[in-house]
Amino acid sequence: MSFSGKYQLESQEGFEPFMKAIGLPDELIQKGKDIKSVSEIEESGDNFKVTVTTGTKVLTNSFVIGQEADIETITGERIKAVVRREDGKLKVSLKGIESVTELVDGNTIVNTMTLGNIVYKRISKRV
Repeated sequence: MSFSGKYQLESQEGFEPFMKAIGLPDELIQKGKDIKSVSEIEESGDNFKVTVTTGTKVLTNSFVIGQEADIETITGERIKAVVRREDGKLKVSLKGIESVTELVDGNTIVNTMTLGNIVYKRISKRV
């Protein structure tokens, strides 16, 4: 199943504790918690381009499965990481954060980020 498409955030769990744990300032957390971000994924074989628009902030990352890429995190930091595909899921480790993205059906994408015992789950629907 292809990840390609446009998805709007439907719901999220653990947003505030996760954002606090990664060091986002309180005013940005309050501003960001009610904004429905839109993710656009372009998949061509092992090549991916992911664009996430949250309010006026646009975050774009391009990567090839299994190859080191320069990834921008939600805090704006750029780090080197390798995205893996395992059991149809996209997995990447970013400075102690484990991120798993999966298509649970043709129209729902779930991204789960784990930092220690803090779990942040984003559920988005195809638009």
